[in-house]
Amino acid sequence: MTTGEMQTGTSTGETRPRYDIDGLKAKLAGIKTEDNANLVRQKSRDFYWYSPTLKRQLDHVVGDIIVAPVSEQEVVRVLASAHELGIPVTPRGTGTGNYGQAMPLSGGIVLDLSGMNKVLTVQPGRFVAEAGAVIADIDKVARPQAQEIRMHPSTYATASVGGFIAGGSGGVGSITWGGLRDAGNVIRLKVVTMEAKPRVLELTGDDLAKVAHAYGTNGIITEVEMPLGPAYPWTDLFLGFDTFERAAAFANLLGEADGIAKKNVAVIAAPAPQTYFLRHQDYMRPGQHVVVAVVADFAVDAALNLAAKEGAELLLRSDKLADEERRKLPPGFELTWNHTTLRALRVDPAITYLQVLYPFPDQVKLSAKLEERFGDELISHLEFVRFDGKVTCFGLPMVRFTTEERLEEIMKIHEDMGAPIFNPHRYTLEEGGMKQTDAVQLAFKKEADPQGLLNPGKMIAWEDPSYDYAAGGTFLFKGLSAEAGKA
Repeated sequence: MTTGEMQTGTSTGETRPRYDIDGLKAKLAGIKTEDNANLVRQKSRDFYWYSPTLKRQLDHVVGDIIVAPVSEQEVVRVLASAHELGIPVTPRGTGTGNYGQAMPLSGGIVLDLSGMNKVLTVQPGRFVAEAGAVIADIDKVARPQAQEIRMHPSTYATASVGGFIAGGSGGVGSITWGGLRDAGNVIRLKVVTMEAKPRVLELTGDDLAKVAHAYGTNGIITEVEMPLGPAYPWTDLFLGFDTFERAAAFANLLGEADGIAKKNVAVIAAPAPQTYFLRHQDYMRPGQHVVVAVVADFAVDAALNLAAKEGAELLLRSDKLADEERRKLPPGFELTWNHTTLRALRVDPAITYLQVLYPFPDQVKLSAKLEERFGDELISHLEFVRFDGKVTCFGLPMVRFTTEERLEEIMKIHEDMGAPIFNPHRYTLEEGGMKQTDAVQLAFKKEADPQGLLNPGKMIAWEDPSYDYAAGGTFLFKGLSAEAGKA
């Protein structure tokens, strides 16, 4: 096999490059590889199917081979060999992303970093771990020192820390600590470049923005240093409200109560809690909108006093459950962020979702207006965060999907009403959130990946500098046609 030849996909008829996989395996002797078609297909996927649009576009995407390094030195060898042979490399942690971030649009190598999973050090206020370390495993090492990671996705039990930084933006803990890009939330990253002689770089300070939330398009993260916070015993509170706006107003008030130590504050509109929270249904009341709050044990009384003043009904507090009853229930944070969407999809496969910002200071009224605007077509879901130091909320509303055209209309209505959309139905960096070129990340890609072999197709600014962001539309990488995936 020679680099640059073309082969036809087996399911859709699209063509994509054929690479010298046999030559690659010879160069990587001693490093674990896997080219079983079923396993490669499995590792070529993330949770892209949350979006019917991405499912149509990406369902056929598959790599040629999995390469699973277990050390930084092996990552260097892989990238050097891939560079020499012109084979694309798409990094992957544990595959818990939602936008096709870790899907190999041009085939080639799926770089499975889950074997690089060591927690290297835990010190007061910080930890160092390999990129493939699962976040829950980091906490297992840190908690005996009364510490824990400050923020994490709802996929806490399975997500890797490197994948979180490369593909995420915030999550559980963001009500106190802000987002991943906020200064201080990442201390240091080690990154390997894609060059003839790959370099291992240590990034700190402003340089962290070069690779944070860049989908691995301009460097492979191999090591992470992040802060730790205090590991309190956390209590889940489920609070019912008779109107959505009252629930949102209370959640905002709780978010602003700086003396109440909290980990997450979410609002889920009826009928989602009653319909989708299957193991919590006995605690729900018909028609109530539910605030799910995770607060420190010593702050429960203060939180409940505040809730009572705002007319809330206490539906559940986890610290008062019998041990057997508590073991039957997932933790509260596994009902929030995109786990809310996942639970909805398990009941109703026609559900999809949006990612919305309700800007400060009108977040409560604006979210209530949008809740009223769409009726049963959209079920509101808010996650309260600190954004630039101010409490506001992001939305992950659940949408009853009908057509892609209607989905676009719903997003336009949000933006016209003043609620920006971070589009989860796009797989590129820019369309998903920035809506413009990130000049810092592009410049670093030119330096660190001059052949464009790292996760190709995910950075519009590299693939198509003439792209008109204002016109919108779906950017499709050269190897994907508009018809791809429809069959």
